[in-house]
Amino acid sequence: MKIETERLVITEFTMDMALAVHENSLDEDTRRFVPDEVFGTVDEAKETIEFLMSQYGNTEGPLVYPVITKDGDLNIGYMQMVPLDDGTWEIGYHIAKKYTGNGYATEAVKAFLPVLSDVVGANEVYGVCLSENIASVHVLKKCGFEVLFEGTGDYQGEKREIFRSVWKK
Repeated sequence: MKIETERLVITEFTMDMALAVHENSLDEDTRRFVPDEVFGTVDEAKETIEFLMSQYGNTEGPLVYPVITKDGDLNIGYMQMVPLDDGTWEIGYHIAKKYTGNGYATEAVKAFLPVLSDVVGANEVYGVCLSENIASVHVLKKCGFEVLFEGTGDYQGEKREIFRSVWKK
C-alpha cells in the first residue's frame, strides 16, 4: 500500500525503519498519551515491526503504516486502523514531537481515512484520545469527526477524561 499527499507518503513498514520507530516513540507526547507505544530499544521496535508487517494483506488488524516525508525521506510517525471488540474500527496516529505543528497529522488522516475505511469495509471509524491531547482533538475535528462523548471513560484500561468521535462516509 502506498498513499501519497502533497508532502507525505504513507506506506508499509520495512525492517530498516526500526531505529526511526524507536526514536520517534521516545518523545514526551508518546510517553504521556500512548505509553504502550514506547519502544525502549531498537530490538523492541524490530519485534513490533515484524508483527505489524505480518498483518498486511488481511483485515484482522491492527493495520499500521509509517508516515514518511517526501522531502528528506524522514520517518515522522505512523497511521493505524485498529479493530475494536464490537467489530468497529478506530483510527490512530502519531507524529513525533519534533515534527508536530506542521499539519502533518491532519494531512495524513485526511488521506489515510477514506482509503483504509474501504480496505476494512467500514462505513464509520471512531477516533478516541485523551481530552488533554488538544492537538489530537483538533486533528479529529478538522478531519470531519463528529463528537460523540467528552468525559470520564475507559482509556487503555484506566478511567480517564476522553474525547470520543466518529467519522462517517
